[in-house]
Amino acid sequence: MKERLLVGLDLGSSSVRVAIGQLTFSNDQRSVLNIIGVTEIPSCGISKGCISSLEDVVSSVSGALEQSERLVGVPIQEAYVGIGGTHINSKEAKGVIGVSRPDGDIRAEDVARALESARAFINPANQEILHVLPREFSVDGQGGIKDPIGMQGIRLEAEVQVIQGLLSHIRNITKAVFRTGLDIAELVYAPLAAAESVTQPRQRELGVCVLIIGSTTTGMAVYEDGELLYASTLPIGADHITSDIAIGLRISLDVAENIKRSHGHSIPSEVDSRDQIDLKDFGADQGEIVSLQYVSEIIEARVEELYEKVEEELKKIDRSGMLPAGVVLTGGGAKLPGMVELGKRILHLPCSVGYANVQTSMPELALDPTFSTSVGLVLWGHEAERQSEVNIRRSWSDGKNKGGRFFSKISNPVKRVFKSFIP
Repeated sequence: MKERLLVGLDLGSSSVRVAIGQLTFSNDQRSVLNIIGVTEIPSCGISKGCISSLEDVVSSVSGALEQSERLVGVPIQEAYVGIGGTHINSKEAKGVIGVSRPDGDIRAEDVARALESARAFINPANQEILHVLPREFSVDGQGGIKDPIGMQGIRLEAEVQVIQGLLSHIRNITKAVFRTGLDIAELVYAPLAAAESVTQPRQRELGVCVLIIGSTTTGMAVYEDGELLYASTLPIGADHITSDIAIGLRISLDVAENIKRSHGHSIPSEVDSRDQIDLKDFGADQGEIVSLQYVSEIIEARVEELYEKVEEELKKIDRSGMLPAGVVLTGGGAKLPGMVELGKRILHLPCSVGYANVQTSMPELALDPTFSTSVGLVLWGHEAERQSEVNIRRSWSDGKNKGGRFFSKISNPVKRVFKSFIP
């Protein structure tokens, strides 16, 4: 038996989270992934997915890595790093190439060239592309093809979804991580990683929307026919709910956070009108009796705003009320009571809280929605490496590679220029 570790590093605005997966290979090369550890420490220097203080981020990441290394007993050298933020956006692009072989046999190199053509078509000077994700291919006008390798044709077209972010922000993030001595296996857009852990292939095939409700932003990824259809980041998160409570009750943010965590509910009708709390019990300087139903009304207003913005995004892509697998909520904000019911009411779709579907020896932590992104990064890395190994073996045996996600991995330009970011 051989073993190795896969590490996911989630750089959030409120916390830095690390998930560690142990990959065990048997003699027949079958791999088994087990999440053996997760750690979380408060983050400093990150606001809405962007670096506001480089030194603070380096300190936060270093602290999280130190805890993780003590947990597993070995040094961590490389990680899949999840990033988010409103500066990241998705765009559709199309690449068109001529098949290189005279007999018209489509090879892996042709697919890679088609994806590269799509990437070159959309790459502006101040943006860095994180992912080029193929949605479908067309061969001589025949569309709806998922894997064109081995087919015959002259003209190959690739319709892709491009995830890109501001170059300066991505460089600052990579610089902060490299300053800790950690190598980056790949930068991954956080909603894609979370979707990897909380949804099943069947859901992504039917059509599903994944919402990561973080502290300052909400990441959104919409899948259909097994591929990414749309991705976006909304500038609303759980901290905005805390701020509304603090303003509405004229209390500090710490007291408001304590009240939200212990008694928060996003549906006022579910709260007894006679239930009251004393603000002094939650850390306020002076005692004051407050109705919990009033607190719930404050929360409801902000959550409704969040879902209305999600509905606007779905209308942009003509998927309002049209996703059979519904909406999957994850992230820390998904744990607030009433989020599922309010989501069903406003979005008119099935709604549920998503938990990481992984094998683990510590389910109470790894299956917490707050760790869905970090665990998803481990799963993303596992799938990327598995696909790479499978395609290499196939290329050795018959000179052909399978298409799909593997090509989206090797077309990641960020990976090729990481080392240039090291100061």
